Amino acid sequence: MRIVGVQVPGGAPVFTATLPHGIDPQRLAGERGYRIVRPLSSTGSAPALTVTVQVVRNHGESRLPPVGPRAVDRGLDLDNSPRPIVRQRLAAYGIVLSGRGILATQFSELTAVPGLWGLPGGGIDSGESPSQALVREVAEETGQALEISQLLDVQSDHWIGRAPNGVVEDFHAVRIIYSGRCVVPDAPVVHDVGGTTADATWVSLADWSQQPWTASARALLDRHLAEVVAAGTAG
Repeated sequence: MRIVGVQVPGGAPVFTATLPHGIDPQRLAGERGYRIVRPLSSTGSAPALTVTVQVVRNHGESRLPPVGPRAVDRGLDLDNSPRPIVRQRLAAYGIVLSGRGILATQFSELTAVPGLWGLPGGGIDSGESPSQALVREVAEETGQALEISQLLDVQSDHWIGRAPNGVVEDFHAVRIIYSGRCVVPDAPVVHDVGGTTADATWVSLADWSQQPWTASARALLDRHLAEVVAAGTAG
């Protein structure tokens, strides 16, 4: 995936770079003297995706995110496991609202966080755009018809863990985050049975903070939910 930095929307790029394995987009920008303010657009299809971000000059007021795996899955003994396979996975997720609340999906026993809740979404298939992938994943995981509103964020995590198929991976997750709405919400139904999604539900806006979210989902909701709700109310 390529990251293109511009200082004003529609302006000339100040840098263009392929996102290396394990590197957070903010670090990539920081190494070039900039800080990402917000994502502007995502173009192309996997694996040749380009995300354009608005940046400002970084005058040293913020530290660069760390390099390298930040965690190893609990119970994984690297000394007695095969050498991890390096994998960068591009995925799309959404903060999806309706009159029923926030759409949430529960992780299954096939994952490292069984029972915790996250945002709907998943891997971008070859030839898909991130928005196409998100619409498909929401339908598969929850049975809901999604209307995408806007690009919100690009989130990155890097860890060593065991994939659902048992393979040990040096895993770099790159998540493109959108906001969206279900105009005609229904009771969520998981159609992709036997995968990484165990259940799906609408979570009340009044009670969302009480839900046992994954750390990455909670960070995104803390950062963006208020603006997403306000935008939906204004619309």
